[in-house]
Amino acid sequence: MGNSVTLDAHGETLLQQYRELLPTLEQLADEASSQLRQAIREQGIYITAMEHRVKTEKSLAGKLELKGAKYKSIDDITDLVGLRVITFYTDEVDKVAAIAKRVFDIDWQESVDKRKLHQLDSFGYNSLHYICRLKTGSPRFELQMRTALQHVWSTIEHDTGYKGDVKIPDVYLRQFNRLAGMMELMDDEFSRLRTVLTDYRRQTLALVKSGKLDDVPLSRDTFRSYLELHPFDRLNKRIAAVNQAEIWPVSMMSYLPVLESFGLETVGDVQRFIDENSDDAHQLALSQLAITDLDILSSNTALQYLCLVYVLKHNGGREGLKSLYDLINGESDANGMVADMMMEQAKTLPFMRKSDNK
Repeated sequence: MGNSVTLDAHGETLLQQYRELLPTLEQLADEASSQLRQAIREQGIYITAMEHRVKTEKSLAGKLELKGAKYKSIDDITDLVGLRVITFYTDEVDKVAAIAKRVFDIDWQESVDKRKLHQLDSFGYNSLHYICRLKTGSPRFELQMRTALQHVWSTIEHDTGYKGDVKIPDVYLRQFNRLAGMMELMDDEFSRLRTVLTDYRRQTLALVKSGKLDDVPLSRDTFRSYLELHPFDRLNKRIAAVNQAEIWPVSMMSYLPVLESFGLETVGDVQRFIDENSDDAHQLALSQLAITDLDILSSNTALQYLCLVYVLKHNGGREGLKSLYDLINGESDANGMVADMMMEQAKTLPFMRKSDNK
């Protein structure tokens, strides 16, 4: 075997059984991994990594040298095939476990939840371990489920030799245990924070749908939910009617930074922004579009004219318009020329005269 492992006759018998079983084990590793990955994907759970392996002959020989006598046959060794799923959050370990219960047959007597051991120095070993078989029948295999932080810590422990043969001085053990405690706290807090934020997001989106817009802070999530109410449709249709144009749907999320730059802080502020500026935005759109034959307009047309009117009514002038175009389209010298044309076209409109008289 090219190594110094010495096995007794029973160990050699088990090793020979392993060699005969190896093609089956390799097929099992691929099939089990494929089934679990597909099931996780179908449930929409995002995992950071999934690994599978077949124990090497060298690794098995070392195991048999140490404790080969405890195994009657090769079937008694449950980790010849190993799968590992690494999640971002602790609660996702339980979700993957629930999926595994549905996909595989679990040997509950051999499975262990090391997360419940609560040993001071056990953070890196806090995986959930299931011993499984395929539903169609197969040799048993091991499935480990752990978080990314647990996986990182386990790798660090292995790399530093923390669990090696050399006794670590107490001062270093104490540092390891303090860090393990911090990592475990981080793992729990990341999951708790995600739960809190998810609840907050649900509450704010419910407020949007209930119409209590002044209670909803303006953010990417709340603005996206607000757009589902189609707040710009009425103005878009008024503008499109000028040329009987078709309205082509596009994303309006790029306008969120613009609205925030106007000092709008709640979804209610956005609604008032629409109500107060729609007629003037319609006037501005007419002054431009009536002399064209455009028959397709993007669905952000109303929002763009609302923003243009807001800048003009608040004396933003040419520089304000250029800044607006820079935010929407990206910085360019051409935006200055567009701003000049917009100033020229807008100066005769009623809302501009009112703004000048203030």
